[in-house]
Amino acid sequence: MRILFIGDIFGKPGRMAVYESLPQLKDSYSPDITIANAENIAGGFGITENLCKKLFHYGVDVITTGNHVWDRPGTDEYLSQEKMVIRPINFPPGTPGNSSTIFETASGAKAAVINAQGRIFMRPLDDPFRTVLAEVERLREITKVIIVDFHAETTSEKMGMAYFLDGKVSAVLGTHTHVQTADERILAGGTAAITDAGMTGPHDSIIGVRSELAIQLMLTGRNVRFSPADGDVRVQGCIVDVDEASGKAMSIERIDLKTDGPAESERD
Repeated sequence: MRILFIGDIFGKPGRMAVYESLPQLKDSYSPDITIANAENIAGGFGITENLCKKLFHYGVDVITTGNHVWDRPGTDEYLSQEKMVIRPINFPPGTPGNSSTIFETASGAKAAVINAQGRIFMRPLDDPFRTVLAEVERLREITKVIIVDFHAETTSEKMGMAYFLDGKVSAVLGTHTHVQTADERILAGGTAAITDAGMTGPHDSIIGVRSELAIQLMLTGRNVRFSPADGDVRVQGCIVDVDEASGKAMSIERIDLKTDGPAESERD
């Protein structure tokens, strides 16, 4: 099974990059499932039902999120209804929405996707390691192909999760920092890992935000209304090939594709 994972989609430039490039990526790689982290699709912060539906229309199969998932009104209701948009599993019990999902490919094979959030330099949540492991054990009764989006700040915590789950899941793919790392690998137990899949959005920026606005915050310490930049728009992520019978990864390849930018935005 081939998995296409798209790194954090940032604002309208990121959404339009997916619109423009996903057909080309699917022609080139023929993925069986396309997963995208989209917690920043709404102006760089949060999700909306309408924008998630756009991504599904563009060809995304499963949407993962992270710490910004609750930034927009209406998220609770939408996450309670849409099983293919998931939120981190280690939010407290009773939090709306699903934290994992099962996607059935065109061939009838099943792939599970889990979302989790780190705790280092982030808001404290329940233990992601034990919480994810319990869900992995449940899902392995259904399928051996399991992809974990670990939305976390530090490379050490993300690699810790990868080694912790090595041999139990197909891939642990890091998100959140918006900076693609060059450390993709297959661990000894057969789990593919990368500490950050990168950002799909404007790279002539400070992690997606217009640089002058981010610098204003750094210089003044006062609240600044951020907005997405629009230069050097790229699609970043990775392709993971997995043996369906064992769930072990056979390869992982980074994607860093430059696009024409938001010129097609009138169609969005």
